[in-house]
Amino acid sequence: MATSATASQLASQARRLYTEELVKGMPGLVKHLLDSSRHALDKPADYQTAQRRRDLMQGLQKSARAWLGGMNEGLRHVLQYGASASQPGDLPRPGSAASVKGMALVDDDTIEREILTSRLALAIMDKASWEFTDLRSRVAMLEQRQELETHDMLRAHVLARVALDAWRGAGMTPEDWREAQLWLHEEFALLTEEAYHETNRWLVEHHVLPDIDLRPFIRRARDIGVGSSALALGPSRPAVMPSTGRPAGVAARLSDPGSEIGSGHGRGAAQAPDSGRGGVGDETRMMTRTGPLAHGSDHAEAVLGRLNRLVGRHLPGFADTTRGPVAVTPRLSRAIELAQDSLKQRLIAGADQAAAPAMTTPMLLDDLQQRKQLLKHAASTPAERATIEIVAMMFQAILTEDRIPATVRVWFARLQMPVLRVAVSEPDFFATIDHPARRLIDRMGSCVMGFDSSAQAVGDTLEKEIKRVVQVVEAYPDTGRRVFQTVLVEFEKFLEHYFRNENEATRKGVSLAQQVEQRETLAIQYTIELRRMLNEIPVQEGIRQFLFQVWADVLATTAVRYGAQTDETKAMKRAAADLIWSASAKVTREERAEVIRRLPLLLKKVRDGMAAANMSSERQEEHIQSLNNSLAAAFTAKAAVIPSDRLGELMERLETLEELLPDAADMEIDESMVLDLSGHESSELEVVAEGGSMPSPAMLSWARELLVGSWYMLDYRDHNEPVQLVWHGLRRQLSLFVAASGRCVLFQQQRLAAFLQAGLLLPAQDEALTVKATRSALAKIDADPSRLTH
Repeated sequence: MATSATASQLASQARRLYTEELVKGMPGLVKHLLDSSRHALDKPADYQTAQRRRDLMQGLQKSARAWLGGMNEGLRHVLQYGASASQPGDLPRPGSAASVKGMALVDDDTIEREILTSRLALAIMDKASWEFTDLRSRVAMLEQRQELETHDMLRAHVLARVALDAWRGAGMTPEDWREAQLWLHEEFALLTEEAYHETNRWLVEHHVLPDIDLRPFIRRARDIGVGSSALALGPSRPAVMPSTGRPAGVAARLSDPGSEIGSGHGRGAAQAPDSGRGGVGDETRMMTRTGPLAHGSDHAEAVLGRLNRLVGRHLPGFADTTRGPVAVTPRLSRAIELAQDSLKQRLIAGADQAAAPAMTTPMLLDDLQQRKQLLKHAASTPAERATIEIVAMMFQAILTEDRIPATVRVWFARLQMPVLRVAVSEPDFFATIDHPARRLIDRMGSCVMGFDSSAQAVGDTLEKEIKRVVQVVEAYPDTGRRVFQTVLVEFEKFLEHYFRNENEATRKGVSLAQQVEQRETLAIQYTIELRRMLNEIPVQEGIRQFLFQVWADVLATTAVRYGAQTDETKAMKRAAADLIWSASAKVTREERAEVIRRLPLLLKKVRDGMAAANMSSERQEEHIQSLNNSLAAAFTAKAAVIPSDRLGELMERLETLEELLPDAADMEIDESMVLDLSGHESSELEVVAEGGSMPSPAMLSWARELLVGSWYMLDYRDHNEPVQLVWHGLRRQLSLFVAASGRCVLFQQQRLAAFLQAGLLLPAQDEALTVKATRSALAKIDADPSRLTH
C-alpha cells in the first residue's frame, strides 16, 4: 500500500464489502429456512415434535420479514458504529475489573442468549475458519496491528449476536431458534464462508497479501499448565489440553466464541467426552455441545441442500425435482452397461462369479477414473456430465474409506453404475436422504465400518448377503429405485435374522434380551389384567399391592421360563388366589384353622416365586412381613368378606389369565415400568442401570433412530471398546449392544439417551457414508466447478 491512509481505506472497504455480501445473501437464507420448516412439518413425528415444528413454521411465516429487516439493520449499524459485546444485561467481559469488583448473578435469559450465539458462532467457524484466518491476516496487516479487536464485526460471534437479537426483536422465541438450530447453523455457515471468500478475493485483487504466512500467528501457550509444546493459532484461541482435546476453560468460548476456533478444535472440544462420570465438566460440556444434530437426518438434508445450491449456480435447473423421472439417453445407457460389464469381469474370478480377485484400492480408483471419462464422452447434456462427475466423486470417497474392509470394498465399487443410472434418471437422488439407493449404501456401510477395520472381521454370512444384494441390483438395471427399495427391505430383515440366529457373538445375547423383554411385557400385561380383575373385589390393600408390584413379575418370570400353561405357572396363579382368600375376613373358627393349615405351604410358594424372579433375600423378608400383617388383619375380621362365588369366579379368571391379556403390540413399555432391570443382570448379560447425563428430547429422539448393525464406542464399567447394536425391542424401549468379545450390554431407552448425551456412547461414524461422500464431492466442486461439465 502506498500510504497508511490508503491501507486504512481498503480495510474499511473490505468490511463494507463483507457486510454487503451478508445483506445480499440474507433473503436466500430466510427463504431456505422457511422451506426447511415446511418440509420438516410433513415428516412423521411424535405430537410434541410436530407441535414445535408447527409453531416454528407459523412464527417464521409471521415474522420472517421483520427478522430479515432486523438483521440487515443490525449489520449496517455495526458497520457504521462498531460492535460491542457489553450491552446492558450482557455477561461481563472475562478478565475485566467489573467482573471481579461487581460480582452479581447473571439472569437465565442472558445465559441462554450467550449459549445460543456461542453455538452459532462455533458452527460458522467450523465451516469458515480458514477463510476467516486469511481475512483476519489481511485486515490486520492493513491496519498495522497484531490482531483484530475482540469484537471486530468480521468475527463470527458479532454476526451471531445480530442474528439472534433480530430474531428475538421480530417476536420469535428461543424455543423456535433451538428447533431451527441445525438449519440456522448450516445456512449462516455457508453464507459467512462465501462472504469471507468474496472479501478475500477482493483484497487479493487489490494486491493485499496474495500469499499469507501464518507463522506470526502461532504462539506458545503460557501460564495454562500445559507443556511448552502446546500451540494455539492466534492470541484468542483457547489452549487445548493434550490429553483430552478440550479447552482448558470454557469462559473464553462463551465470551468470545468467534475466536479462531477451527474445525479441528472447535467442534472436537465441544463434543469430546469426559473420562469421569457426571459433575460440572459434563454439564458445562452439555451447554456448549451441538448435541445429536450432526448425526440426524436434518444434517444430511443440509449437506444435500448445499450440493444442489452449489451445482445449481453453474447448472440452473439441476436440482429441479418437479420435472419427474428422466429417461437415460440410449448412448449413455449403453456406456453404463459396458462399464458395468467391464468392472464385473475385472472383479469376478471364474465363470460362476464365486470369488473376487485381490484388487487394490488404487486399482479401483484408476478403473473408476477411466470409466468416468468414457461415460462423460457418452453424455449428451451438461446435467448428465455433472451427475456422472458427482457420483464418481462420491464413490471415490467411499472406496478410499479405510474402515471398509477390502473384501467388501469391491462390492461397493460394483454399485457405482446402478447408482449412476438411478441418479441420472431420478432427480430426487440428490435432493432427498430417503432415496433407497442412498439408504442401502448407508446401511451396508454402517454394518461393516467399525472403529478398526484391521481388527474387524466381517462374517462370511454378512459378506455373502452384501454380495447377493449387489448382484440383485445388477440383475435389474432398468428397475431404478424399486430394486433398491426391495433389496433394502430384504437386507433389514436379514440383519434381524442374522444377529438373532446366525452370528455366534450375538445370538446368545439377543436371546437373553428377548427374554428380558418378554418377561417385562408379560409382567405389565399381568399387572393390567390383575388390576382389572380386582377392581371391584374388596381385597386387602397390602395384598393388592403385592400382587401388582411383585406377583405379576413372578407370574411373568414363570411363564417365560416354563410356559404359560405349565403346572409351574398354574401353581403361581393358585398362590395368588390363595393369598386373596387368606386375606379376606375369617369370622369362623373353621376358616381360621384352614388359613393356619395352609399358610406355611403358601408362604413357601411365595418365597419360591420371589427367588425365581431373582429377588434378594432382604426384599423377600420385607414382603413376607408385609403379607403377615395383612393376614393378621383377616384374623381380627378387619378385612372385608369376599363371597365364595366371587372367589370361585376369580380363580376361573386366573386360570385363563393369558386369554385376557392385552395385546403387546398395543401396549407401550414406558420408563416407569422398566426403570429397574437389575433383576435381569447376569454373567452373560449386563444391564445398564446408571450413568450418563440427563437426556434432552433431541437425545431421546436420536436414541430411537439408532440402526441395528451400526457400530459405537461404549465407555461402561471401566471398559472402553467397540460395540455393535444388534437388537431393538418392542417400540425400541430396549436396545442390545454386543462387543466382539461377546460382552452383551442392554439399555433401556432413557438410559441409552443419557449415555449419548454424556458422550459415553459415541458412533463410529459421525455421519452416514453417502453424506460423508457428498461432503467430499462438495469440497472438490467448490475448488474446481469446471469439472462438472468438462
